[in-house]
Amino acid sequence: MAEEMNEGIMSDYVAVIGLGYIGLPLAACLAASGTHVVGIDTNPAVRAAVLAREPVGLEPGLEALLKSLPGESLTVSDRLPDHPAKAIVVCVGTAVDRDSKEPDLGHLEAAVEQAAIRAGDDTLIVIRSTVPAGTCRRLVLPQLRRRQTAPLLAFCPERTIQGQALSEIQSLPQIIGGLDKYSTERAGLLFKPISVDQVTVSSLEAAEMIKLICNAHTDLIYGFGNEVALIAERLGLDAHELIRSANLRYPRPDLSAPGFVGGSCLVKDPYLLAYASREAGYQPVLVETARSLNESIPRHVVARVMAALRQRGTAPAEAKVMVAGIAYKGSPVTDDVRGAASTEVAQELAGQVGALAGHDPVVPAGRIAQLGFQPQSIAEGLQDADVLMLMTDHAAYHALDAGDILRRMRPAPVVFDMWGVQYEQMHGLDSVTYLGLGRG
Repeated sequence: MAEEMNEGIMSDYVAVIGLGYIGLPLAACLAASGTHVVGIDTNPAVRAAVLAREPVGLEPGLEALLKSLPGESLTVSDRLPDHPAKAIVVCVGTAVDRDSKEPDLGHLEAAVEQAAIRAGDDTLIVIRSTVPAGTCRRLVLPQLRRRQTAPLLAFCPERTIQGQALSEIQSLPQIIGGLDKYSTERAGLLFKPISVDQVTVSSLEAAEMIKLICNAHTDLIYGFGNEVALIAERLGLDAHELIRSANLRYPRPDLSAPGFVGGSCLVKDPYLLAYASREAGYQPVLVETARSLNESIPRHVVARVMAALRQRGTAPAEAKVMVAGIAYKGSPVTDDVRGAASTEVAQELAGQVGALAGHDPVVPAGRIAQLGFQPQSIAEGLQDADVLMLMTDHAAYHALDAGDILRRMRPAPVVFDMWGVQYEQMHGLDSVTYLGLGRG
C-alpha cells in the first residue's frame, strides 16, 4: 500500500481528512465496502501506522479490518491529491478553549481550506466533525463558494462510542443534512454501502444540532445521577440502592447511576451547544449546569479521599496513592484519555501526596507518565499504598482479589471505587475505608 495515491488506479475515490478515532474506522468501513479511499493526515506517525495496517488508537476489530483490506483500497497521504475526489469527508477534531469554553475550530478551517482548493465542481464536501449549529453555513460554505459556483455540502455527524465504532457505523441511523436536495442525495449515496438506515433532516443546522443535543442530553442525565449521589451522601444514603430500586420494574425512563463523565465528546459538545445557543440569544441553563456539576465530581472525589486519609491519621504528603484506570472509561475498552477523570485527579493530587502511581490495562506507560503519574503494574502500585482509587470498570479490576489488594497495601487503607467493581468483596470490611460516589 503506497503512501501516495496512484491516480491512474484510483481516479474515482473518497477522501477522509483526519485518521483518528472517528476518521479511521469510517475510512476502513468505506474501503471494505468497495469504495476507494484516500486517508489524509498531517501526522507522519499516523500515516505510518495506517500504512502498516495498524490503528493508532484502540478500537476492537479495527486492526483485523485494516489487514483484510485489498491492497489499493485504502491509501494515505499528507494532503489531498490533485485529482478531485467524488467526496471529501472531514473528520478532524474540534475543541473548546480551556478557559473561555468557546469553540476552537482551527483544525476544521484548515481542512476545509484544503478541501476547497482540491474539490472539483462535482465534489461533495461532508463535515463529520462536531461543530456549533450554524458552522457549516457561516464558516464552511463561504470558503467553498470562493472556488465553486455551486458547492455540494452536507453535515453527517458520527454518533458512535469508542469500543463499538465499527458495529455502530453500520447499525446506527446516519443523520444527513444537506445544503440542498442534490447534496443530500449525494450524501445518502456515499453512506449507503455502510449505513442503510438513514435519517434525512431539513438543513445543515438541523443535523449539526442533533449531534449536540444527543451528547448534551447524555451529559444531563448523567449529571442528574451525580446530583442524586451528592444528595445521598449528605443524607447518609446509598445512591446506588436508590437508583436501582427506583428503576426496578418501573416504566418511566431509567435513572442513571452516578459516575465520572468523560471522553472527547461529552466534555466538549455541551459547550458547543451552549455557545450556539448564546449566540442566538438564549442562555441554556440546564446544559451549563449539568456540565459544571459533572466537572466537579473528580474534585469532590479527591476531597473525600483526602479527608478519609487524614481521618485515619496519615498526612497526605507522606501517602502513596495508586490510581487504577487512566482511560476515560473501562467498558467498552478504550485507550483514550481525552476527558478522563484521571487527568483532573492527577492535577488535584500533584504536590499534595508523597507518591502518585498510575495503572491502566491498555493506556501506554508513556502516556500515563505524561499525565503526571508514575506508571506501575497493579502489584507495584498497590505495594505499600495508602490509597487505591479505582477509576474505571475495566474487567481487569473486576478480577482483582480483595484479599491480595489489602495484603499489599498499608494497614487500614482507603479505597475509592467509582463503579463498585470491588463492592461485593470490600463493602463492610473493618480493615478498609471503602468509599464510593453516592454512598454516605
